[in-house]
Amino acid sequence: MNGSEETDIIVVGAGAAGSVIAARLSEDPNLNVTVIEAGKDDLHPYIHIPAGFIKMIFNENYIWPFKTEPTENTNGRQINVLQGRVVGGSSSLNGLIYNRGQPADFDGWAQMGNAGWDYESILPYFRRSETFDGKGDPKARGKDGPLQISELKWIHEICEAFISGAGEQDLARTKDYNGGDQEGVGYFQRIIKGRRRVSAARGYLKPALKRPNLRLITRAVAAKVLFDGNRAIGVEYITGEGRGERRVLKARRQVVLSSGTVNTARLLQLSGVGRQDDLERIGVPVVSERAGVGRNLRDHYSVRVVARARGSVTINEYAKAPRLWAQQMRWLFGLPSIITLSPSLVHIFAKSREGLETPDLQGVFSPASYKAGFVSMLDDYPGMTCGFWAHKPASTGYVHALSTNPIAEVKVQPNYLSVRSDLETLVSGIKLARKLVRSGPMQKYFDHEQLPGKDVQSDDELEAFAKQYGVSSWHLVGTAKMGPATDPDAVVDERLRVHGMERLTIADASVMPTSPSANTFAATIMIAEKASDMLKADLASNR
Repeated sequence: MNGSEETDIIVVGAGAAGSVIAARLSEDPNLNVTVIEAGKDDLHPYIHIPAGFIKMIFNENYIWPFKTEPTENTNGRQINVLQGRVVGGSSSLNGLIYNRGQPADFDGWAQMGNAGWDYESILPYFRRSETFDGKGDPKARGKDGPLQISELKWIHEICEAFISGAGEQDLARTKDYNGGDQEGVGYFQRIIKGRRRVSAARGYLKPALKRPNLRLITRAVAAKVLFDGNRAIGVEYITGEGRGERRVLKARRQVVLSSGTVNTARLLQLSGVGRQDDLERIGVPVVSERAGVGRNLRDHYSVRVVARARGSVTINEYAKAPRLWAQQMRWLFGLPSIITLSPSLVHIFAKSREGLETPDLQGVFSPASYKAGFVSMLDDYPGMTCGFWAHKPASTGYVHALSTNPIAEVKVQPNYLSVRSDLETLVSGIKLARKLVRSGPMQKYFDHEQLPGKDVQSDDELEAFAKQYGVSSWHLVGTAKMGPATDPDAVVDERLRVHGMERLTIADASVMPTSPSANTFAATIMIAEKASDMLKADLASNR
């Protein structure tokens, strides 16, 4: 093993949260901050072109190719739960959607014993992080943050018909679903500025790297956190994306884990922090027994309805020559183009049944469709897609390290649909999707249903369809749950400090105690913004 180096702060992971933490902490010129990132730098051009999503999301040079364990509820299938392995993390590869969630999500976190995480308290961090180019309540939206949040400029006639027809289901067009009231239908807001993606790396980390007190080490896989008793004192990492030599980096002040929901849990386990039987299984001595490490895994399991379109040119045709050439030229000249689109264009936030106070379903719609079983290959016919997932899955699972090799296979088991209510909510979403694509204004464009097809009608048939065709939304959360010390499954406290440990903080989606009613990127950025303020305060008090 090579000799050790020293820094004040180690941030493990240069993804969404790690980029924020590193940028904010390095604002203090008296702190030396070093970021360890397992993947490469974000130099690939497709990372920065919004439509490059379809090229990058399955590129194993830039992802962690995690798969779930098969269960009866997925018909024995393993499901891709891909996570970014590149500077910017999943924010460099994701579907570009900016969706905060509902105020009730965060009030619920506070009610679980996490003081300071209610909506009123965390709203300033959402605002601080963004520059929103649309019209919104200035009390809710930011205008001078690092992330550019833009409204859709490419408007398609099928999308307009879909939004209009949603009124038949009492779903009104929303003005700003991130402004507080989520219910309704409208166009998604995206992390796009002009022609380019605005990842967390581009918005936060890259500008901050101009500071002399911030260092980024890429292709360095964290192997374990080093401890002196219960105090984190450094990180052992392996160069060459986990295939090179082992090195040690010592931390004089703090270690921050921002490796994502799977890898943060695995790193804790490899470091001796976790459930005793999980650690014994891989031969790691117990440093601190925390039963919740790797538990409480949650994800949004989604199902899509696909229809053949008529009477309009869909993205399926725009994406093929010669139409594609014209779209590329429009992109080059900064004009609205399919090259600057997120995969989902229209949002639907709806209630699966009467009596609910807030929506429990999120839907997505696009005048495009992918071949069955793929999320990277457009159909050869004119198509459109409407998919749904349950906002608040009750089903929970776990992450288990299977060896002490930090790049080896890891056991990921979300236990999709293991709670009956999740399946019932999802079936309600499929039924709603069918109604939406068949609304009055959509009759001009709806030809026939491809998937699930006219032969799938009963609830039993729809449940079977959901189990056979459902996929991950890649919204993994919860494996280092935030909660009070009295909660035996909590891993971190309300200041994101690991219970029973010193100088060890976790700041990423793994700390979310429940799934937000949203995609996870925006809430992860908010968590990192708040964590950076708390860390600054703690570090100042311990000088």
